[in-house]
Amino acid sequence: MKVLIPVAGRGSNLRPLTNTQPKALLPVAGKPVIAHIIDIFIDAGFDDFIIVIGYMGTRIESFILENYKDTKINFEFVVQIPREGSAHAVYVAKNFFEEEKELMVCLGDSIVNLDIKQMLENPNSVVGYQKVDNPGQVGVAELDTDGKVKRFVERPVIPKSNLGLVGIYKIVDIPAFIEGLEYVIDNNITSQNEIVITGAIQKMVAEGCNFEVQEVENWYDCGARNSLLEANATLLGRPGFQLTTTDDIKCENSIIIKPVKIGKNTVVKNAIIGPNVVIGEEAIIENCIIENSIIGAFTDLKDLLLKNSLVGHDSTLKGIAQSLNLGDHTEINFGNKV
Repeated sequence: MKVLIPVAGRGSNLRPLTNTQPKALLPVAGKPVIAHIIDIFIDAGFDDFIIVIGYMGTRIESFILENYKDTKINFEFVVQIPREGSAHAVYVAKNFFEEEKELMVCLGDSIVNLDIKQMLENPNSVVGYQKVDNPGQVGVAELDTDGKVKRFVERPVIPKSNLGLVGIYKIVDIPAFIEGLEYVIDNNITSQNEIVITGAIQKMVAEGCNFEVQEVENWYDCGARNSLLEANATLLGRPGFQLTTTDDIKCENSIIIKPVKIGKNTVVKNAIIGPNVVIGEEAIIENCIIENSIIGAFTDLKDLLLKNSLVGHDSTLKGIAQSLNLGDHTEINFGNKV
């Protein structure tokens, strides 16, 4: 079975980081989002991938081909032009899966942990879900009394279900799936100006296709700043994750509060790093306190207090170092907000 991963989007919710690099290559817990997704499927035994690229697509293609060149994994790349949403992204790649019996689809900003073996053993089409507090802001599945899907709705105005779609789908009726994609594209059925997969699979349900749902163990939505930082913290805290210690880096007069992941050849001086911090390689961190943040490679940070922050690659940021002699009853506010 092939795995199709659409990563063509611009990642507008993660600007300005995505002004210079694609969302799929943003680092989470020490490696790019797309690598997390691919590795989950490789670990489950998949070896055939379709990657739909668009915005800065050549960089994504180059990263994948370079980092998986010593494997026997097959990658096919398809360019989505124009970029009109997830359903359109899947449809432009139909020539690569239309002869398949089944297809796995995973959206490129969703890192999902689930029992893939259970999903594969189900004879019906299956969607992954997680119970959400904001069903009006995501796609949801409404079930009948037998647990089968009776309706998919994208961002319902009056939600009748809290089973949020997390962006992973197993499709067992490929012709019906392609027909559903064509239907939403031809009729311009959109949500927030995008043609999404939810409409295509709802068309399949309306035509009599059976869908079931499977709850995922974890879902890390990497499509926005806060959720990206939350995913970073959660993944760093996984049992057995290879964390950084002071023995692994050039660390001078500093404290590392786990979980922390720091790249090679990074220098840390007079700093407190952690918890929940990732710093790229070849960085210089001096006189800083950094917590719950993702810091890119080749950065130069000095005299800073950073919390809940994203800093891109090759950035320089220096704060204010003070020498003060204050009398009694003094109040000073430098205007810094954390």
